[in-house]
Amino acid sequence: MATEKLLNDSVAAGIQRDILNVTRRFWGYDRLRPLQEEAIMAGVNGRDSLVVMPTGGGKSLCYQVPPLITSRTHVVVSPLISLMKDQVDALTVNGYPAATLHSALTSSEIREATQKIESGTCRLIFMSPERVLTPWFKGLAERLNLRNFAVDEAHCISHWGHDFRPEYRRMGQLKLLFSDVSLHAFTATATERVRTDIIRQLGLLDPEVLVGQFDRPNLIYRIVPRLNRKEQILEVVRRHPSESVIIYCITRDETERISGFLKEKRYSVAHYHAGLSADERRAAQEAFTNEQIDIIVATVAFGMGIDRSNVRCVIHAGMPQSVEHYQQETGRAGRDGLEAECVLLYSPADVMRWQSIIEKNGRDDPGRVSASQRNALEMLGHMRQFASPAQCRHKSLSEYFGQDYPRDACGACDICLNEVAALEDGTVRAQMILSCVARTQSRFGAGYIADIVCGADTDRIRSRKHNTLSTYGLLKDTSKKVVSNLIFQLLDQGLLSRSGGEYPVLQLNDRSWEVLRGQRTVRVLPVRQQRVKRTAAEAASWEGVDRDLFEQLRALRTELARERGVPPYIIFNDASLRDMARRRPASEAAFLHVSGVGEKKLADFGDRFLSTIISFSSQDI
Repeated sequence: MATEKLLNDSVAAGIQRDILNVTRRFWGYDRLRPLQEEAIMAGVNGRDSLVVMPTGGGKSLCYQVPPLITSRTHVVVSPLISLMKDQVDALTVNGYPAATLHSALTSSEIREATQKIESGTCRLIFMSPERVLTPWFKGLAERLNLRNFAVDEAHCISHWGHDFRPEYRRMGQLKLLFSDVSLHAFTATATERVRTDIIRQLGLLDPEVLVGQFDRPNLIYRIVPRLNRKEQILEVVRRHPSESVIIYCITRDETERISGFLKEKRYSVAHYHAGLSADERRAAQEAFTNEQIDIIVATVAFGMGIDRSNVRCVIHAGMPQSVEHYQQETGRAGRDGLEAECVLLYSPADVMRWQSIIEKNGRDDPGRVSASQRNALEMLGHMRQFASPAQCRHKSLSEYFGQDYPRDACGACDICLNEVAALEDGTVRAQMILSCVARTQSRFGAGYIADIVCGADTDRIRSRKHNTLSTYGLLKDTSKKVVSNLIFQLLDQGLLSRSGGEYPVLQLNDRSWEVLRGQRTVRVLPVRQQRVKRTAAEAASWEGVDRDLFEQLRALRTELARERGVPPYIIFNDASLRDMARRRPASEAAFLHVSGVGEKKLADFGDRFLSTIISFSSQDI
């Protein structure tokens, strides 16, 4: 028994050495991140697994390494063609043999990829969920004895997740189509309910379940009361000159308006939404991926297919409909491990907006709330709670996904940086607004009530003689945007109600009357922002880095990317360039110690990067 244990330990130690040798050779990494080794071992041993790692946590490596250790070909099921292409391009630059099979390929490209796969030289095949279940691929898989499948973005299989895709439900057939197959599910965001559903839908047998830390300490979270959307976006964008920024909007019109506004301000920007043609969407996405533009303004239709590692800022111009969406979308920032800012412009009006959208989805049976609607409303409620200034944002996100947060303060969110203005007594202003609703017999919406209390001189107000009300002009020194925000804060706190329907009106409730009678005080968040503070992480990430050299290396990276026809981050990410600008390597041996430099990249790019670094350093002498 002792001999058997020693033998097993020796085999495991040998595999661990192989894993580190492979990651050093192909990716230039000297050590693994938490849970990567366990996930890789599951792939090597052919044990079913579910791996949940936050974006930027290195989950791709978990299914890329096992084929190199076992010298077998593995399959990765991925939902988006652009994501597959980017991964294959990145692996090719690293010297890793990979191919992709999907419907957008020409017949000659499919033949070329198939020949590469059948030759036995290919280690990873990236495929769409539809294509992997075709009889043609079943025959190919049986000829090659393929027995290991990774399902990326596995949350797409669950109705309880945030991006359900019906075609992913069919992935459970893999266990039926292929005997003795091992399945490995990977996702960046999944609550315990979603994880359980993924296991059930895929039919995973006694899986290794590995859940990493959901916290992304390099992300700086800020939630700001929305007052002037365009000007607030402009203020954030100005903090990131020549850096990549994603701006998420709820509607298509918003993407076009904000994009147009930023173009007027001389920013390189494009918009992206599902209403554009396929060619227009592709052009916008490629321009952003290839760093031809700095900013993309998009609906949630954009994002999953983006593997760009150096996104330095994600702005939500409107509230996402769930914490899962928020985690996934902010996860596009800082994938290289460097600091990145995530700003949500929050208005309680967005909550009402999402509620209306969810209700419309059930119009076929308006008298009945479906299970999916209840789930959507529950997730919306969680997002609203997260947007309130209750506690540290990092702590709130960790606890939402069922994990304790080990620190009292993160030092990387608006709460812990003391950027959030304290709640103030809004009772008098609330009484003015509620009194106006009462005096207009609860027959009008938020915009009209705001006009009255702000003293607007409109035909509509005069024709109804509402300019003679005692509440008319009570807040004439306050802008309509501020008053509207206060109205939605009252709705958010349940101190005011709103009817359903296409044209909802404000209505008083029991709590409203308590406020009017002076029996309840009202605390509101002032619609102003404290000065943004620099975090310790931001300062540390640039320590010792020569900014001028970094910019020269960025220019060289862009030049090499255009020569090769790949996105710049595939050549090297920003973390590698900062490490070069910090270390200033002057030899191939020293260059190989830079983070992210493997043997293939040393051979392909070493001379040109070393030449730039040596030339720059000689100017200091």
